[in-house]
Amino acid sequence: MVLLPSLALALLCLLRAGAEVPVQPGFSAEKFAGTWHVIATASNCSVFLKMKDGMKSSITTVTFKPEGDLAMEILWPLEDGCQKLELLFEHSGQAGHYVAAQEKRDLRVVETDYSCYAIVHQLQQRGHAPSAALQLLVRGQDGSPQLLQKFEDLIPTVGLTKDMMAVLPKSDRCTKTIS
Repeated sequence: MVLLPSLALALLCLLRAGAEVPVQPGFSAEKFAGTWHVIATASNCSVFLKMKDGMKSSITTVTFKPEGDLAMEILWPLEDGCQKLELLFEHSGQAGHYVAAQEKRDLRVVETDYSCYAIVHQLQQRGHAPSAALQLLVRGQDGSPQLLQKFEDLIPTVGLTKDMMAVLPKSDRCTKTIS
């Protein structure tokens, strides 16, 4: 019985924190769909913080379902191959904002120019505290110093710190695995 109020409070905090993160005005799912390379990430997730120095750039393929839901296929290069993760987010009713209720994930496209870069924010409830991540995605495998600076400038606005950031070196390991 004591756990239920704690869980409700944690979910309320998760929703409140997610509500403070802006979404790209006039977001276009059609323009956003396609392949992106994650070249920088900032996160307070303890697993990420332990592994960030050895991570490489991952590949994310975004598609949209007819009902407006967002599907992501993520490929992470590992020493012995590629790890694949598939996520499905439901449309929240606001363009550029998606939720995965069962996984308690909140995804927002904060900013994008569709052809070159995107900055995406994810919030996930794990245990007692939410973990947050801000990611810089690019269509190619390289980002300009100006994009990296723009990304770094946004980190504190979502409650993260620059020491939680990793610029991910590119890897060709998973490029042939893209479906």
